[in-house]
Amino acid sequence: MNVKELSEKFNLHVAAGGKHLDRQIQGGYCGDLLSDVMANAPNGCIWLTVQTHQNIVAVAVLHEMAAIILTGGQEPDQETVDKAEEEGIPILMWPATAFELAGQVHAAGPANS
Repeated sequence: MNVKELSEKFNLHVAAGGKHLDRQIQGGYCGDLLSDVMANAPNGCIWLTVQTHQNIVAVAVLHEMAAIILTGGQEPDQETVDKAEEEGIPILMWPATAFELAGQVHAAGPANS
C-alpha cells in the first residue's frame, strides 16, 4: 500500500507533502518520544504520533519514512508544514487515537489492501 491509498482508505487529511503520496509503506510505528522513534522506527514506515513540532520531520527524514500521521486531532504548526514540504515528507491527520488507526491499518494488512 502507498501513502495515497492509505489516506483514501482511512479518510486521512493531507496537511503537507501532497506531492509525495506515492511512497510505499514498509511498516508502522507508534510513539511520541523522539529518541525512542529515532532508535526503533523502521525505515519506510508510517509514524503515528501526537507530536506536531518541526523536529518530527527531521526524525522522518532520518528513517526515510513514508509519512507522519498526527493522531488525536492534532494539527501541525506552520513551521512543521513548511519543513515537511521542503523535505518531501507527507504529514497526514487522523481525528481519533493512534490505537484506533493502528488497529484498522493492521486489520487491513497488505493482503487486504
